[in-house]
Amino acid sequence: MYTICKDFQFAAAHFIRGHTRGCENLHGHNYRVRVCVGSRELDSLGMVMDFADLKELTERVVGRFDHRVINDLPPFDEVNTTAELFASFVFRELVTRLPERVVLQRVEVWENDSSCAIYAE
Repeated sequence: MYTICKDFQFAAAHFIRGHTRGCENLHGHNYRVRVCVGSRELDSLGMVMDFADLKELTERVVGRFDHRVINDLPPFDEVNTTAELFASFVFRELVTRLPERVVLQRVEVWENDSSCAIYAE
């Protein structure tokens, strides 16, 4: 299996409903989202997929959160804004947009340099 990964960064604010250790208050992160995709076969150029195409697809999903309050945007107006739930949201949104031969392997959501949540199926 060949694998490529691409990182995306954005700044956003959020709060976690029901949390009692400070994260219930509005605060922000410089998020990093890492998307890893793979394929058993490379395309005619020798790629899993073009990084530019992966960038375009992913920015359609995460771009709307940049410089926003995540809690104000669906589905996070109803579900909590944990890194775990954000990673699964990005995964579900991306998996249907990829070329047929490309498999979404994992989505990582980093809130800072030392804390990340990973979603993979």
